[in-house]
Amino acid sequence: MIFKRCLGLALMFSVSLAVGQVWAGSIVIKGSTTVLPVAQKVAEAYMKLKPEVSISISGGGSGNGVKAIIDGTTDIANSSRFMKDAEIKLAMSNNVYPVPFAVAYDCIIPVVHPSNPADNLTIAQLKAIYKGDITNWKEVGGPDLKIVVVSRDTSSGTYEVWEEKVLNKERVYPGALLQASNGAVAQAVSNNKNAIGYIGLGYLNNNLKALMVNGVKGSEETTLNGLFPISRPLYMFTNNWPKGEVNDFINYMLHPQKGQKLVREAGFVPLY
Repeated sequence: MIFKRCLGLALMFSVSLAVGQVWAGSIVIKGSTTVLPVAQKVAEAYMKLKPEVSISISGGGSGNGVKAIIDGTTDIANSSRFMKDAEIKLAMSNNVYPVPFAVAYDCIIPVVHPSNPADNLTIAQLKAIYKGDITNWKEVGGPDLKIVVVSRDTSSGTYEVWEEKVLNKERVYPGALLQASNGAVAQAVSNNKNAIGYIGLGYLNNNLKALMVNGVKGSEETTLNGLFPISRPLYMFTNNWPKGEVNDFINYMLHPQKGQKLVREAGFVPLY
């Protein structure tokens, strides 16, 4: 995992930050709902700078973004995880050679309804809740109420990171309510006093209560210094080294004074 993260960062830093040649046209971006608000904010600023360029962005999950880059239906695949070995092999068999660009950092925050008195859970407690071994809030410092478990669907990169870092590759229990996006998880938890879910840092709002994990609050600082245990880089993948307008957009995204400032405004953690 460290190698994959370093590979993405190495490729990211090797991109020239100079403004590239102007190429009028369109860019299609698909994939992760975690990366979605970052891509939308940067694309909006980019299109103001270059009104001759049209950028189309849709979510659907990291898995769908990766699938789209493999089958040639997107220029950029947003992903909140690195591509799997099987996906890379499938891409190469289709004459697609994915290039990763780390574009931001994120931490996955467990969230509950603001009325819930619980404020901290350990990784072991989160695992037990999501496996269905802990079923009542009173077992972890909350009220005597049944826990409603809200999770992302399996096409989500956020789910796969949660599965790796919290569930230790075990599956979420069958009674969990599966949601297709970070926004859907946030809404489900904000509307249910018994619920617990997990979302990217940029999706926190006043209708949710963020829980500490192992006594550590998820933040920009604890993401960058590695203290928060459920952190990850966020990626954009292109087919081969990007050219033309796609290359120019990636450069804009990675520029410390341009796209990376907008990463922070979107609620996520910039690279620099």
